[in-house]
Amino acid sequence: MNDPSHIFAWLRLDDRTTTSGQPTEQQLAEIKALGVTHIINLALHSHEKALPDEAESVHSLGMSYIHIPVDFGHPTEDDFAQFCDAMHEIGDDVVHVHCIVNARVSAFFYRYNREVKAMSEPVARSTMERIWKPSGVWANFIGDTTADDVGVVL
Repeated sequence: MNDPSHIFAWLRLDDRTTTSGQPTEQQLAEIKALGVTHIINLALHSHEKALPDEAESVHSLGMSYIHIPVDFGHPTEDDFAQFCDAMHEIGDDVVHVHCIVNARVSAFFYRYNREVKAMSEPVARSTMERIWKPSGVWANFIGDTTADDVGVVL
C-alpha cells in the first residue's frame, strides 16, 4: 500500500516511522493498513480538531495508543522524556506519531534524532523543517538560540 500522503502534513521518517497532523477515523484505518501497530498522539484531547475518542478508535483497530498531551505553548522536558520512553518501549515496531499539524511531532523528532539516535544536526534539522521552522518556546525547546522569538499558536 502507498503512503496516504493526503493525510494532513504526512511525513515518512523511515520504514517503521510515520508522522502527520490529526488523522480522521478513516485515516487511522489507512495508517493501520500500512502495518502500524502503535499510535502516539502529542496533541491535547481538548483541541477542536482532536477526535472525540481517539484511544477507543485506535484500540478498535487493534493498535496500541499512547497519549502524551503536550501543551503547545509550554513543551516540557518531562514531555520529551515520556516521548523517549514510549519510543524505547515500542522498539522496532511500526509507529505513527501525530499531533494537530505535525509541528510538535517534528520538533520532538528533531531532538530525538539528535539526542537519542545521534543523527547529524543538518539532517535532523532538514527533516524537521519539511514541516516547520520552530520559533519562540519551540526554538527554545529544541535548543535553537538563533531563531526569532515569534511563536506560532495552534
